[in-house]
Amino acid sequence: MSGFDRARAVDRLEDLVETVANERMPVPVREVWTFGDVALGLDPVERLDVYVTKDVLMRDDSDNGAVDADAIAAEYGVEGIGKSVRADWAADHPEYLRANANGHAAPEQCLAAHLLKEDEPVHLEVCNAAFEDNVTQRLRGARLREDYTQLLDPRGVCLWAEGTRSDEAFRKLREGELALPTLSAALEMLGLDDAEAETAARELHAWREQQDGVTVRGDVV
Repeated sequence: MSGFDRARAVDRLEDLVETVANERMPVPVREVWTFGDVALGLDPVERLDVYVTKDVLMRDDSDNGAVDADAIAAEYGVEGIGKSVRADWAADHPEYLRANANGHAAPEQCLAAHLLKEDEPVHLEVCNAAFEDNVTQRLRGARLREDYTQLLDPRGVCLWAEGTRSDEAFRKLREGELALPTLSAALEMLGLDDAEAETAARELHAWREQQDGVTVRGDVV
């Protein structure tokens, strides 16, 4: 799949929000945002960028009397069931269960498997921090490492938060009403000087153009 026409991109975002709002997720989800091409009003949308704010699973809210987390972990060879991801979710959706290189359940990969199709041109960002907070954190880290591919595009639109969907946000996305600055201008607003903002924007765009299919990034702040 090479991209989405604009209407289909917004439809796809609505599908994602409906799934998060109505289905049991591997971890609690608090917010869903979008950024990138669709927020800028482009048509077609080459890649759909989605940001999910999740809770770190400090205590599994599964019905532990009905679900044996250790048995699920043993059956599928994945550690952290009932700790990193909900045990009842893993029992109901073993096809979406994903592990990191250490064999431990990876919440961001589990969310991606549940929400996305394998060949979709979608980039999913998953973090326990709110979108605006992570923009700042990632900017600080990118500058320290001099690696601007680690930036999070600050031009985000909140679609769903704490159980409430923003119909106005979806309307503006459909009609292309959002007036957003260029990436370099947005980065200048966050404190970068002209030259650094231009360099950062150029490197982030170059990184983005190299991506294909579903890509996922998970952060813990």
